[in-house]
Amino acid sequence: MEPVYFDHAATTPVRPEVLEAMLPFLNTSWGNPSSPHRFGRAARAGLEQAKREVAEALRVEPHQVIFTSGGTEADNLAVIGCALVAGHAGKPMHVVTTEIEHKAVLASAHVVVQHGGRETFLPVDGNGVVDLDALDAALADSPTIVSVMWVNNEVGTVQPMAEIGARCGAAGVPLHSDAVQSFGKLPIDLDAAGCRLLSISGHKLGAPKGIGALIVRDRNAVEALVHGGGQQYGIRPGTENVAGAVALGRAALLAVRELDAHVSTVRALRDDLAARLRAAIPDLVIHAVGAERAPHVLSCGVPGAEAEAMLMHLDLAGVCCSGGSACSSGSATPSHVLTAMGIDRALALGTVRFSLGHESTAADVDRAVAVFPGVVERVRKLGAVLGRA
Repeated sequence: MEPVYFDHAATTPVRPEVLEAMLPFLNTSWGNPSSPHRFGRAARAGLEQAKREVAEALRVEPHQVIFTSGGTEADNLAVIGCALVAGHAGKPMHVVTTEIEHKAVLASAHVVVQHGGRETFLPVDGNGVVDLDALDAALADSPTIVSVMWVNNEVGTVQPMAEIGARCGAAGVPLHSDAVQSFGKLPIDLDAAGCRLLSISGHKLGAPKGIGALIVRDRNAVEALVHGGGQQYGIRPGTENVAGAVALGRAALLAVRELDAHVSTVRALRDDLAARLRAAIPDLVIHAVGAERAPHVLSCGVPGAEAEAMLMHLDLAGVCCSGGSACSSGSATPSHVLTAMGIDRALALGTVRFSLGHESTAADVDRAVAVFPGVVERVRKLGAVLGRA
């Protein structure tokens, strides 16, 4: 029996329409888009079309689309690049972000500190929603940039971006959002959210890995981290990944065109999965259930069961999902997201994430419901035996 895939928040398969769009730029229109001859012009035409498609999907201008290698680079460019603008102008570098951001944003804030800046981390409540009073206090300190993830990648919490953007706008502080998990799953309105910088990643919505974009609404807002040629207005120089850009453009357009139907289908599947798992495992805890959540993420904590063992048994049974904690050097460390939400350590270490996508079906949900309770029972029994030993 073929395995079922519940890890779309980690990556998605390349959609056939996206592959079809990008293939010509790998085997016929393969020129350097900076070259003046016909091969270069063909590549340039594809690149410009990709910019228009991403811009159309996000309702921005094509010149505001800066292609990157993915969401991580886009986050680094936004946070560090914005701080550098302030630093080179003789102003304090101060990054304000949340305790539950992606490591790309957290690490970027740490880099700013290493270069003489400051970082402030906003707390969240038990559902992962940012504390707006703490944001107001941080804004009173005139930070360089505020970076808040639109949708959390682990638990699916949707932040109140319009309120956050209004506060940042009133304070005159640029707002960046990592929208990697929200683009294609929720309506994205940069004007309503007051976002000046927005990160997206192709492999989360049916494009290949290695391509993403940073939307830069003010070209003077960020300074380049990579130096060399003058491509992309010098903000992200280097020969562009034309095929990847074309793929991202097509995936972005498809995501927006299909958004309503996709959200309806995926949310129904996710809610059905949640209800049936809770019925089968009465003490199952669904994280962030009290907040608005993106439709594709279901984070489940299982008391008395370790995520690492559950994931191994699920994989053997043909159900592929991911955990809510990271393991390094053989010792389990609770997820920083769940820790910030105040989740008990043992429950955090027993958390698994199911994430759905375009390929998800009712049969997939049936399979997970058939397999997961037995896996939980086996892992709990094993834990009890090892505990007694």
